[in-house]
Parts: sequence; C-alpha cells; structure tokens
Amino acid sequence: MTNPIQPRLTQVFRFVRCSYANGVAELVYAFDQGEELIERVSFPAAPPVPAERKRAFDDALKLLHLFAGVSYYKAGIPPKIELANGPLDDATANLLEALYLHGLAEFAYRNGLDLRGRINFPRSGEPADRVEAATLHLPKRTLVPIGGGKDSLVAVEAVKQIGGEATAVWVGNSPLIAACAESTGLPTLNIQRELAPGLFELNRLGAWNGHVPVTAVNSAILAVAAILYGYDSIAFANERSASAATLEYEGQQVNHQWSKGFAFEQMFGDWLHTHVAADLDYFSLLRPYSELAITRAFARLTSYFDVFSSCNRNFKILGPKPADRWCGQCPKCHFVFLALAPFLPKPRLLGIFGRNLLDDEAQSAGFDALLEYRDHKPFECVGEGAEARAAMYALSQRPEWQEDVLVARFRSEILPQLDSSQLALEPWLQASPEHRVPSRLQAALAAIG
Repeated sequence: MTNPIQPRLTQVFRFVRCSYANGVAELVYAFDQGEELIERVSFPAAPPVPAERKRAFDDALKLLHLFAGVSYYKAGIPPKIELANGPLDDATANLLEALYLHGLAEFAYRNGLDLRGRINFPRSGEPADRVEAATLHLPKRTLVPIGGGKDSLVAVEAVKQIGGEATAVWVGNSPLIAACAESTGLPTLNIQRELAPGLFELNRLGAWNGHVPVTAVNSAILAVAAILYGYDSIAFANERSASAATLEYEGQQVNHQWSKGFAFEQMFGDWLHTHVAADLDYFSLLRPYSELAITRAFARLTSYFDVFSSCNRNFKILGPKPADRWCGQCPKCHFVFLALAPFLPKPRLLGIFGRNLLDDEAQSAGFDALLEYRDHKPFECVGEGAEARAAMYALSQRPEWQEDVLVARFRSEILPQLDSSQLALEPWLQASPEHRVPSRLQAALAAIG
C-alpha cells in the first residue's frame, strides 16, 4: 500500500462495489480513504447468465459482496459501515448484523473485544417481511459442498442412494478435497477464491486477526453458483451439534461453528427465498443427526477410508500414507478418532490413522478438552462434550480398548465424577425432526439413519 494506514485506528469500512464478467466476480472494499481491497471469485467454464435469472444473480452477487466483507472488516472493526449501493432492507441488515456479530464472536473473544452494538449496517427502513422472490424453475439438481472429511461424503452417498442429480463442489485449491470430490464419482465444480493481497499487508501493519465465518462466505458463493449454473438446492453437511456453543463470554454465546449452525441456516435459507429465488433451497442434509450418528453412517462407507481426512493440517501434510493424512495432534484428529472408534473394528481404525491416539499419554490434554474435563470444547468443528463422553464411555466398556492409556485414565479418574446414566451412546444415534431438507430430498434422510 502506498499510503499505509493503521488498521485498528480506521473509522469507516466501505463496501465500494462489486461486479461480474467472464466468470469472475470482483468484490471491492476499503478502509477510510485507503487503497481498494479487491477480492476475486472465479467460476470455471461459466455460462452466460440467463436473462430470466439476471435479477436473482445480481442480488446473490450483492449478498456475496456483503458476506465476504467480513474477512476485511475484522482487520480494523471501525465504528462505521458505508455501502456504495445504499442502505439495506431490514431482513438483509438483520442477516448481516447477525453474521458479523455471531460469526466474529470467537474472534472477539480471543482478542478481548466486545462487538455488541458496534456492527450497524445502514438500513432503508423497508420491513423484513417481504413476499417470496420469483420462482425461477431451476433444474432439480443439487450442489453438495465437499470438505474432504466424513460428513460431506455421507451426504453425497445419501443423495446418490436416492438417485438424485448432484455435483460435488468446493472452493479453493486443496489437493485432498479435489481427490475426495473425484472419488465420489459425481460431476465436480471447483470455484476459486482469491483474497485481496492488501489484506496481508494490513495484517503486517497490525490488523486485528482471527477466525471468520468462512462457511457463510462459501454459502454465498454457492448461491451465486446455483443461479449461474442452474441448481435448485445447496446441500451442506452440517450436523446438529454445530449449533452448540463452544463457551459463553460476558453473556454472549461463542460458537466456532456458528455459520454451520441451524440459526444461520434458517436465516440464510429464508433470505434466499425472499430475495433471490423461491425455488432455491439452502439446507444441511445432516442437520437431524449428531456427529456420532454421522460417524456411524460413515463407518459403512469403506471405499472412502483411504481418501478422506478431517485433519486441520491436511492441506500441508497430504501424503501417500495414513499417517501423512492425519497429524494425530489436532482437535479434529482427536475427535474423529474417538467418534469412529465405537463403530469400527479397532485394527481398521488404527489402519486409517496409522497409530493409536488413545494409547498416547501425550494426547491427554487434547482429549480432556473434547470431554470438557477441566477445559472447554476446542474452537474447532468437533462434536459436543457430551457426545465425546458417550463415545469414551462406550470404549471404556470394551475389553479391546480398556488397556489403552487414555481409556484407562478415563475409567479411573474421570468416569467416577460422571453420571453413568447420562453416558449412553444410543440417544445420540436418534434423528431429530428439526431440519430444512426439501421434500424431494427427504428420502435421503433414511439413507443416512
């Protein structure tokens, strides 16, 4: 930047403009009168936007501009937000303010900030209760986001089992995700997101930094893609446990997975129906299920055992051996190992991970956090503490696991402090009726359960 700014002292965050041409969306932001921050999202082999979908496409693109801005706003969190395209109706402003407040709650907690009352998007005063947008008669096919882990593969197989037409889609250039997507046998769509280079310069200049609700940004990208390519549904694979807060901070719930939770799903799905297309459905196919129910379903999908990984570090350590796909140290490795253990033969699980994480005393602190024993749940996409305790309790009752050092420690030290009547595995395997799965895909729910 030719005119360096001090990000934390900025007064205004500006949504400057957004545009689309030849398969590339440009999203432009700025602090005060500083240099423009230009993000680009590239849609491969993009067809021309059909005339009957042009308005819906433009509205979805505008929301993508607003959603993606969270990655830049958090660098300075200035007190004022300006919109080049004018104020928002109440429904859109409510959605944005909820996303920025709750989606940045972990960021605020880690930085000792309080964003309540600070995030205010300009409003036009148009009421929130708008009528539905037009029905676009979108083709009855589904975008299924792939993340490289077990959940999205369970969703893919459920859709395939009912004969649904679907495409595996992902944002970014992860080789592991690409390999997982290819292994599904579905058509694939790889969208690229290029963050503004100026963001990294802001970080060098002392910007605030931390977790952002990237699932929400990807959701907005896929809404644009659904209108552009012609899909009537976007089926994420977010489980019901994603709605559970990680902790409470000064009266506010802090949830690492807020944009994977049901509250966001409801708000965004409703917004798409009223502002983009009445027949564009956004939902999670796995919403009725706990992480344990999903791992039980995944345990049947043996063809994916050699390609999937939920490891936080898999983008860097992807390699040919199981141990290369699982660092064995991060919360995701810990949780997936623990959640799969009740549903797989022990040798098969050890073959996937290349080691026994529950027979390593050095891992005790990581598993304690999962159990919410002397610590809170990790800031990661992992299941609830009660789920982890149920899984560990199940292992503690099985001879083949009882001698492993962390299972033995659970039996002797932690279990006596728990109410064993609250540790049953079976209740976690029951589906909840709470979901937004459209009728044409509800048969897939039975394929999961």
